[in-house]
Amino acid sequence: MAMIVALAPVGAFADDYWQCVPFARLVSGIQIFGDAWTWWSQAAGKYQTGYTPKAGAVLCFRPTGRMRLGHVAVVSQVLTDRVIQISHANWSLIGGERGQVERNVTVVDVSPNGDWSQVKVWNDPSHNLGGTVYPTYGFIYQDQVTATSAKLTAASDAAIAMAQSAASQVASAVRPGSAPMQMLNQAADSTDRIAALIQAATGDAPADGKNAH
Repeated sequence: MAMIVALAPVGAFADDYWQCVPFARLVSGIQIFGDAWTWWSQAAGKYQTGYTPKAGAVLCFRPTGRMRLGHVAVVSQVLTDRVIQISHANWSLIGGERGQVERNVTVVDVSPNGDWSQVKVWNDPSHNLGGTVYPTYGFIYQDQVTATSAKLTAASDAAIAMAQSAASQVASAVRPGSAPMQMLNQAADSTDRIAALIQAATGDAPADGKNAH
């Protein structure tokens, strides 16, 4: 799983339409499929669940009238016992479009008993938590193997973000108007996608005819 995420540059999230389920599965490593609202029942006997937030866990939202398929989001960090940050997809309208990925979004537990059964979620377009209260099932926790992979992925993700930023600058300078991700996708034979992007941007081929590693 760490390898899969490591080969998906951060910029790819912004260039594609993402649903919340595949994004949560990819980032958390929790292998559950199907509509978001079914994750809680599917987790039974496969993953531990609970009502205390932990980094890497998936917060599972109940379906509502406006969100009939539910929603899933990955906890990126726990700030207090009632405030966390999540990364999720297809939540806010950003630039008039759905399917966007949002990282480190603030979520506040507003449940009467402090059990995370009701939350408010930061809305990027309005720049506030808003008045909507969302019911949740709770948290689905990573197993030990998945958690270890996620830590490796986080380290890889930071490195990729820096490489992607540098490659984007190269792409803009060498081929103005060309989208870095479009150039990356054209390098289909590459085993190192960041190296392929830089290669495509500069137009240079490795001396031995193979992609650099």
